[in-house]
Amino acid sequence: MLISTWCKLQRLECPSNHFILDHMESCHPWLTCKDLNKITIKNPLGKGAVKDVFLAKWGKNNVVLSLPASSDYIEDFKIGVETLMILNPSKYVVQFVGHCDKENALFTEYHPLGNALEFFNKSVIKNLTEIQSLGFCLQYSLILSFLHNQPNGPRVFCDSNDLHKLLSQLLVTSQSTLILNDVDALPVVINSSGIKCGHRQLEGTFVAPEQLWNKEGQFTDSLLPGYNEKTDIWKAASVCEFFLTQAAGKDVLRYRLFNLHSRCKNNNPELRPSAGDLVNEYRLVIEDYNSHVEL
Repeated sequence: MLISTWCKLQRLECPSNHFILDHMESCHPWLTCKDLNKITIKNPLGKGAVKDVFLAKWGKNNVVLSLPASSDYIEDFKIGVETLMILNPSKYVVQFVGHCDKENALFTEYHPLGNALEFFNKSVIKNLTEIQSLGFCLQYSLILSFLHNQPNGPRVFCDSNDLHKLLSQLLVTSQSTLILNDVDALPVVINSSGIKCGHRQLEGTFVAPEQLWNKEGQFTDSLLPGYNEKTDIWKAASVCEFFLTQAAGKDVLRYRLFNLHSRCKNNNPELRPSAGDLVNEYRLVIEDYNSHVEL
């Protein structure tokens, strides 16, 4: 664990526009169009609305190659590439490895454990310890804190209208940490009018109340007020509850976090805790569990 953590920290020390992968001894400049002839596509990893994703080989290293799903989504794809470049380097976001504008190709780091939805569907990780499940709650809150404290304003995790969709946007690293993989829909809150996660009507209890159409008559996007990053906090309680259900002591954990998660589900966004508050609370509970284990 110490060696893996050290390697991860070393990656963040690469010069600007460089990357480093496992088994690499030094940083390498971002891949460009000139490197396409050195890339071999191995097999598809997934398909989304905006892009198709493939496992590829660059030299001795596995990387992820993403391409636009169709010509209709090239602009959305380019926005995602630009956003990923802005957010890198960060231990909370998948590592940017390179891109080729001419071919609309994006290269990112490959994580063999896959996304969080796939990871938790595997029977081998059922019955996590209390510390492990709380660790995933903490990791997710750290990602939100990172997004909500960007220099140009809070970014809202919009590609998360249901739990399975949200989990599919996160990758699980070999150090059992979560990182954000899909950054195609992270609008910035720049004023009090807020943002909107698309222009279609949202439904269900997973999304925050302020994202729902609660007026009489047919849904009209222009009449729905904007909202801010507190929508992420509403969802965060449900995300953590999902992680807790994977633990043997889930009932005790749920009771311990009941008040915090109830605050997350406050209908008034201003009364919900911040992502930083979630980080602090989860850390306190983890420290308390650790102290009892040591005893």
